[in-house]
Amino acid sequence: MSGVGPVEPGEGTRAWDVPEADLTPVPEPPRGRFTRAHARHRRAVLAAAAAVVVLAGGGYLYATRPKPEPGPEAPYPSQAVGVRYLGPAPRSAGGPRGSFGFVVELSVLDGPTITVPRMTQPYAGLSVRTDPRTPFRIGTDEPRKIVITMRVTECGKVPESAGLPFLDVTLRNTRAIETHSFILGERYAQDLSDALQVACSNDSASSPNA
Repeated sequence: MSGVGPVEPGEGTRAWDVPEADLTPVPEPPRGRFTRAHARHRRAVLAAAAAVVVLAGGGYLYATRPKPEPGPEAPYPSQAVGVRYLGPAPRSAGGPRGSFGFVVELSVLDGPTITVPRMTQPYAGLSVRTDPRTPFRIGTDEPRKIVITMRVTECGKVPESAGLPFLDVTLRNTRAIETHSFILGERYAQDLSDALQVACSNDSASSPNA
């Protein structure tokens, strides 16, 4: 008797005999509108984050950069100006009675340009006018000559001997404004005393207010 063996599967009935047409890969799900929007949003977020990092780094570098040393502060104007007496000014033929003049030289020794808003003297019986008229400016390039014209307005209020007279000069620069008294020395004191005696003598000016 012939034996009966195991039943062989027919052609095309084995699990591993799947036709090649049925072994195609499963397609990826289509990229929808949401997927594209998410990708764009993600790129925008990354770009913004990178920009924030760059700005933060730049701000840190700016904040920690070496700061330049501040420049030296301008000196006080009274410490930066020199005043020198040069002598009597030539008398003007048409000048008022009882008037006389002196020449001084002002120079800026250090610092920025200085403005002179006012020049006065301490005696109540004298009026003062300057040429150039105040206010004027003095630079560091060269000294400036100033003619000071004085006129006796009341002889009873001027001294017979000036002693050590001074000029009150108001000065202004970028740091401060000051009024400083400059003593011009013995030569100026002698010339002023001589001029006052002439102006108030009976021979030359019996009435200075005329």
